[in-house]
Amino acid sequence: MSTSKSMTTYSQVLNLLPAKGYGKELNIKRAGASFDDSETIYHPEQLKIVKVYRFEGESDPADMAVIYLLHSDTDEKGFLLNAYGTYSDEDNPYYDEFIKRVPINEIEGFEI
Repeated sequence: MSTSKSMTTYSQVLNLLPAKGYGKELNIKRAGASFDDSETIYHPEQLKIVKVYRFEGESDPADMAVIYLLHSDTDEKGFLLNAYGTYSDEDNPYYDEFIKRVPINEIEGFEI
């Protein structure tokens, strides 16, 4: 896992993702996950995490977040944003089990 040295907020990184081909957000539901609610449903083994960015807010817990950059087995790319701590996606009962099963295969030298 890596952290960005040139970006200080996750909103700055999110703004750069579309230009790098990662503009679609992954949404996790009971049946699986889809990018921007497309009809294509992916299971964890059909995705891989290629980069992880973690942000820790020193003064504001709302700034604590993680961004996963993902590739699908059909070459679709996107991201998953999740706050952690108090603001995590605990209300999504499928999130934790799904993301734990997605393999991590980070791309070395990749930076936003």
